[in-house]
Amino acid sequence: MSRFKSDFLRTLDERGFIHQVSDEAGLDELFSKETVTGYIGFDPTAPSLHVGSLIQIMMLHWMQQTGHRPISLMGGGTGMVGDPSFKDEARQLMTIDTIESNIGSIKRVFSNYLAYGDGPKDALMINNADWLRGLNYLEFLRDVGRHFSVNRMLSFESVKTRLDREQSLSFLEFNYMILQAYDFVELANRYDCRLQMGGSDQWGNIVNGIDLGHRMGTPQLFALTSPLLTTSSGAKMGKSATGAVWLNPEMLSAYDFWQYWRNTEDADVPRFLKLYTTLPMDEIARLSALGGAEVNEVKKLLATEVTAILHGRAAAEEAAETARKTFEEGGLSENLPSVEVPSAELDAGIGLLTLIVRAGLAGSNGEARRHVQGGAVRINDQPVSDERKVIGTGEVTSDGVIKLSLGKKKHILVRPA
Repeated sequence: MSRFKSDFLRTLDERGFIHQVSDEAGLDELFSKETVTGYIGFDPTAPSLHVGSLIQIMMLHWMQQTGHRPISLMGGGTGMVGDPSFKDEARQLMTIDTIESNIGSIKRVFSNYLAYGDGPKDALMINNADWLRGLNYLEFLRDVGRHFSVNRMLSFESVKTRLDREQSLSFLEFNYMILQAYDFVELANRYDCRLQMGGSDQWGNIVNGIDLGHRMGTPQLFALTSPLLTTSSGAKMGKSATGAVWLNPEMLSAYDFWQYWRNTEDADVPRFLKLYTTLPMDEIARLSALGGAEVNEVKKLLATEVTAILHGRAAAEEAAETARKTFEEGGLSENLPSVEVPSAELDAGIGLLTLIVRAGLAGSNGEARRHVQGGAVRINDQPVSDERKVIGTGEVTSDGVIKLSLGKKKHILVRPA
């Protein structure tokens, strides 16, 4: 029996999204009696968000599904400063052009999870540059800055972590938490936004916004944070052996995205079904009770369901079928990721290590060499142990490609161009 009466908080609670709430009873009451507007901020530090942001996007999804209005706030203004939270060093500053380009790229992912529009429950995509870039510094100091205690800001865990390590924290970054708090107040005034959500590392920043709203006369504001997720083995969500697990398809294919979820550790499967799919809870309970070899089938289902939301059902099922042909039938699927190599290079011959790096299966020749020495590399399903091997047109199969494999689960088709 959930401790919440509102559909939204009950859904988040039973699916494992809740870490802290600033006023459980008050927020539950608010969601029970009216349509609530809430937001999460996303900083445009790259052209795509990665899997680490997916838990936040799913929280906005469930907010809309339970009859409320989510705001995805793009940090076009705060992105010029950078969030210091739990970073070892200052972020590189981005130009406005880079920020705008990143926002345009990131936006496309959200429409797979949220329905945007002008209706009372339609999601909103807002850029905090709308109010931050035009601020008058002296007026901002007088009207907003005076409400902040430096003593209190120094006590925040994200700041203390940097200072305890004797790492520099610039005045620019220190201002980030003031700007984020001001965002909450602006959204409250402009859109009657009452809730800010985020990861548990954002708790201090969000509470700052609640306090600022109280001092500047907004209605009562609320905070809700989700747990910071790691896998059962302690790995950070959003990272894989070959780098970040991006959400934009041009940065990571639907097949590679599907593979990331297929490789979920057994212990994480029930939790990930709750957090990252929209399957009903009774179905998740049934799937979670399966054991033995059936767990692998559940992992495939998890991968297909998560991929279907982001890339569409057809792309998810195609990825699952590609994997089945590749792994279960030992076949060669045209839908495997591929890399083009000029025919002239293949005619002359290309070094194995160079090809492995070119295909994205290693970040350097040294890493590629270790893979070869460890017996992990195969050409056309045949093990290769000679790191000095030269690959040429003789390796091109009757299908017109060379199949380059790393371990059992990573395959790239090398196509002569």
